[in-house]
Amino acid sequence: MEEPQRRIRALHTASTITVYQAYSPEIGVPAAHRGRFPTTWKRDRMTWIKPSFLWMMYRCGWGTKAGQETVLAVEIARDGFEWALRNACLSSYASGLHSNRSTWQHQLKRAPARVQWDPERDLQLRPLPHRSLQLGLSGEAVRRYADEWTVSISDVTPLAHEIHALVGRGDLDSAARLLPQEQPYPAEDHLMAHLRP
Repeated sequence: MEEPQRRIRALHTASTITVYQAYSPEIGVPAAHRGRFPTTWKRDRMTWIKPSFLWMMYRCGWGTKAGQETVLAVEIARDGFEWALRNACLSSYASGLHSNRSTWQHQLKRAPARVQWDPERDLQLRPLPHRSLQLGLSGEAVRRYADEWTVSISDVTPLAHEIHALVGRGDLDSAARLLPQEQPYPAEDHLMAHLRP
């Protein structure tokens, strides 16, 4: 079956969805230890969450980039994630969705969340023809993410390194077996219609 151009693929349960972020050890280690973001984590700036493990690996270089050495799996409540989708605006103008550029700019400025669709990645971090969601949270959405939606935070850096090592040895089958089992997320049209250009 052919993949749709834009779809949320994620590890999820009936009540939660797992998203990924990467931080310096000064933030990532205490976050995973306490299951909450530490006070040094800035709530007044935009934070991007990624449901795709491999897109996160592309972004953080398998946890090797400076300031992104600790890869976190953040399990959040689905109702919070869906609140963010309902209140999100596309991060770039789409003529088919927005009546004009100034209307989109006004919506973007007011929205507590923004969505961009980036090419999904394979195990060698090459772009695939379909896209995965990145969700940017700001203002109210950041506070809700940290204080209300977060169920658990796990350090998955060892997993990232193990998969990366297998890929480096050319053992893609073993690497694929270790990946989080991401499935299409059941996002209804009322959640996504305003986010699909």
